[in-house]
Amino acid sequence: MHQYDHPRRALAIALAGLAGYVDAAGFLSADRYFVSFMSGNTTRLGVDLIQFPALAWIPALLIAGFVLGVIGGALLAARAGQHRKPVVLGTVTLLLAGAATTQALGHTPAMLALLVAAMGALNNTFQRGGEVSVGLTYMTGALVRMGQGLAAWLTGTGGEGWSGWLLLWLGLALGAVLGAVGWLHAPALVLWIAVAWTGTLAFLSRRLKG
Repeated sequence: MHQYDHPRRALAIALAGLAGYVDAAGFLSADRYFVSFMSGNTTRLGVDLIQFPALAWIPALLIAGFVLGVIGGALLAARAGQHRKPVVLGTVTLLLAGAATTQALGHTPAMLALLVAAMGALNNTFQRGGEVSVGLTYMTGALVRMGQGLAAWLTGTGGEGWSGWLLLWLGLALGAVLGAVGWLHAPALVLWIAVAWTGTLAFLSRRLKG
């Protein structure tokens, strides 16, 4: 995070918040399965294979949909070049709009498919050398880097960028709180708010090249 300038760090934190928001809404609508946190779904897959084998297809399909979203987002990002951020975020906006529409129509499986694809594609927003440089939908790596940075800071050997990883995690945590509140009190609007959130960030990201 510390390698990016302030506008890019702010965008990353806002997008982590979006991921937390969408994941919380999806979690509450999908019997405690995740739409962005695939480590959690992998654990559920393992547990379901042993405890509830007939349900193991649910996390398996969610993981597959997420990977397909990553693949599609990566292909778009490669073609977009320096315009990667608005193109990827514009695509995520369209996928979220589709999810909101299918939710309104009562098609929960289609909604979840579009949500996992959107969250997979979202991770292509920040890349270096064709690989993800800032994970937006998962925070284990961010917490590890924060902890390593704090250790370096405490020993006087560096670690100046630890606060950026903390803010990224806080963004996702706050987004999850907002997503839970939204789903519990205004479920018909919660995904449309995500659409507006992503669309606004896609518009603002047009000035950020690469």
